Amino acid sequence: MSRRNVRLAATALASILVAVAVTSCTRSSSTEEYGSVSGLPRAALAVMNQPQYANGRWLISVRDLDSGKQLIDLDGDKMAEPGSFVKTYSVGAAWLKWGPDHTITTPVKRTGEVVDGTLNGDLVLVGKGDLTMGGRTKADGTVDFTNLDHNDANPLPGSTLTREYPLAGLNELAEQVKASGINAVSGDVAVDDRLFDGTLGGQPVTPIIINQNLIDVLVTPGAVGRAASIQLTPAVAPWKVTSAVQTVAAGGTTKISDPKSSQNGEIVVSGTIAADSAPQLKVYAFKDPATFARTAFIEALGRAGVKVTADPLATNSTEALAPENEVDALPSVAQLQSLPLAQEATYVMKISYNRGAQTFACLLAADAGSKDCDDGMGIAGELWADAGLNTTDAALIDGSGLPGNLITPDNAVEVQTLMAKRPDAARWKATLPILGVDGSLATVQTDSPAAGKVFAKTGSLLAVDDFNGGRFRLITKTLGGVMDTKSGHRLAFTIMVNQGFYPSLDGVLEANNDVGKVAALIQQAY
Repeated sequence: MSRRNVRLAATALASILVAVAVTSCTRSSSTEEYGSVSGLPRAALAVMNQPQYANGRWLISVRDLDSGKQLIDLDGDKMAEPGSFVKTYSVGAAWLKWGPDHTITTPVKRTGEVVDGTLNGDLVLVGKGDLTMGGRTKADGTVDFTNLDHNDANPLPGSTLTREYPLAGLNELAEQVKASGINAVSGDVAVDDRLFDGTLGGQPVTPIIINQNLIDVLVTPGAVGRAASIQLTPAVAPWKVTSAVQTVAAGGTTKISDPKSSQNGEIVVSGTIAADSAPQLKVYAFKDPATFARTAFIEALGRAGVKVTADPLATNSTEALAPENEVDALPSVAQLQSLPLAQEATYVMKISYNRGAQTFACLLAADAGSKDCDDGMGIAGELWADAGLNTTDAALIDGSGLPGNLITPDNAVEVQTLMAKRPDAARWKATLPILGVDGSLATVQTDSPAAGKVFAKTGSLLAVDDFNGGRFRLITKTLGGVMDTKSGHRLAFTIMVNQGFYPSLDGVLEANNDVGKVAALIQQAY
């Protein structure tokens, strides 16, 4: 794992809340211990006063949802970076705009006429921002996810795949094209990805999303001294893998490079994997998602019995397409309905899917007539202001939580308070990771009586301190949401710890449990 520009996608955290009074904190200097915080159990102070946090600070805000009483206030009005907790603002804004039952329809349009089963024109797959495109839909119609998702497979070992077929949506569209009476396409197949244009962390954010615009590279050990086996998912031309991963003896070092592309669709991985290792997942992110989607759709058409004469490996181009409004007016020959927004939100929130959260910001911009995803955050601010939020207590630059976003814990609590007043509050609550149960909180406080009672979004940002031998610096560990306390209270809360220092990455991951332990203590105290 690279030690530079490290960012943990929201790994496990927990929540903090407590009983009794309002604010009151004693701490005589930034390097001295917290002596007392009104309403906070002393056992929580012991967690906060550990040496790794001596030069940092904790910020906590806790409010009773029913009475409105502020229970804990530790610098609740001070701004700090929240990491992926920002997703509660971007996803929440989409929820405010459209509601949990909103769906997206991805159409396939045709130009020209169909004569004797042949389309004398083009097929156009129009990207509309469906996050999963049928590739994560379980039999019961809900979204599937793994607690450590493939989006984070490169920086975080242990990621796993869901069982669903990632090209299921394209297969369904292709079958509908066939059922419409088209057996052959004499023109081109194109993907219209002009709805919006964005990037996040150097990767494209586009309205066409197939398998989260990733190829999964699963590395499985073979016999000692032999090459490991590699499986690509989904298998789409021209992508293939060249492996230089060798199997070493049981107990040996497992270290596999992040996949890189050379030319002609070749993906290269190298390194070693121990014979007793579980399969290791890596991912390759597409620089041109539309071209990948075009090829995958042409292959799906072939599986459905629709012959396409155009080169399936050609680069996707929108230059020959009519203006977008004219494309929208063309006859549809197929359409795919997305999962409801509540399910798409669940996928984003449970696993902290960065580009998914940014896609919500892009969709807000597109709905307002802008192709610039950055405009979506301003629209999100307007939606929250209309809902009653004091938006000046947050300063946000993206929907996912990259460095540079700032919030106050009080403002984050107000977000959850506003959502808790909605008639669909229970559905919003269900999108959040659950302490000790699932998503980015699956492994936190699993044996605590608070497990299953805390529903909260995590946030993590990590950097490297080269000045001091490359030690790890925890920029932020944030947790915020709602909890059902031991005595039956409903609380909204936000907990943030900024600037912790660790000699190894393992130490940083322990911060998840530190915040989780404080949360569990508070849940039990109330």
